[in-house]
Amino acid sequence: MKKLLLIVALSFGSILLYAQSDYKIIFDITSKNMDDQNAVVRQASSIMKANPDAQLEVAVYGEALDMVLKDKSKIAPGLTDLINKKVAVKVCGMTMKRNNKDASQLIPGVEMVPDAIYEILTRQRQGWGYIKVAQ
Repeated sequence: MKKLLLIVALSFGSILLYAQSDYKIIFDITSKNMDDQNAVVRQASSIMKANPDAQLEVAVYGEALDMVLKDKSKIAPGLTDLINKKVAVKVCGMTMKRNNKDASQLIPGVEMVPDAIYEILTRQRQGWGYIKVAQ
């Protein structure tokens, strides 16, 4: 009986460790609202604190563009902290083009992808969880 309980406990522990190591979430933010922008930083930071091995990505597009521009961002320190914790922050290249911005204007560490919606769909197809950050 003790051996059976030990086997069950070890199996359950292995499953929990596997589930934690496979923690992948993409956040979707399009809002210029500061509460929303602060929320994505807060939510991603909380997840990284609870699970430092989590794979997180923030897809930025639309009206949220200013949050990743070095001369306009009001949350640059929070984004830089996330980037330093290995959270990928990716901005839509089409949004950048529409707004006549280029990569040199981004907060260091922010990556540009051709299309943020395609990035989100790709991650979802890869099994990533999805969180829309909005009020």
